[in-house]
Amino acid sequence: MSKKVVVLLSGGMDSTTLLYFLRNSGFDCFPLTISYGQSHAKEILAARNVCEKLGLILSWKLVNMDCLKTLLPSALTGVGKVPEGQYDDSSMSQTVVPGRNLIFLAVAAGYAQGLGAGGVAYAAHSGDHSIYPDCRPEFIQSAAEAVRLGYEIDLLTPFSGIDKTEMVRIGSKLEVPYWMTWSCYVGGEYHCGKCGTCDERKDAFVKAGVSDPTVYNKL
Repeated sequence: MSKKVVVLLSGGMDSTTLLYFLRNSGFDCFPLTISYGQSHAKEILAARNVCEKLGLILSWKLVNMDCLKTLLPSALTGVGKVPEGQYDDSSMSQTVVPGRNLIFLAVAAGYAQGLGAGGVAYAAHSGDHSIYPDCRPEFIQSAAEAVRLGYEIDLLTPFSGIDKTEMVRIGSKLEVPYWMTWSCYVGGEYHCGKCGTCDERKDAFVKAGVSDPTVYNKL
């Protein structure tokens, strides 16, 4: 397998940890960020800042697919309110963006093939399995087969068997600059600290025994 890999980078803590993990594992990473009309577009700035810090700004690609906002109804694309408080099945389901990861993987795989890269990576983890269909093991297995057959490249999901807490432990050892990442789905000037993903982020750091003093900080 070629050591070149396209990494889907949202600017959040999961995908940023993945980027650092793969770089530390010896991969030549090409970060790919997709704008899909998300309300929390500040994550795109976070992705750019992370790439600049890593010296990958010339390798970073930002693709504008904002037209998807009109096709993929979700609280993340402005349909309904972003739920607050700890996620449960009902509230978390409001943040599902239909088909998003499948679309993103297809774009990333085509880009990877053109680059001569050996793989595409995204940060699916076990904490997302229950609600997000495109993070479940069955989807990952099927997507990996499709990518292999259609593009002759590998799908890398090294975090699919671990939760967000373990990811924080890994990331802290790799000195991931979590203060640069953006998690909040509300998309204001600061992390709101109230939405489900802010709550999930805080919980992961607490359980990992790692300080995250920047939850409410400005980018």
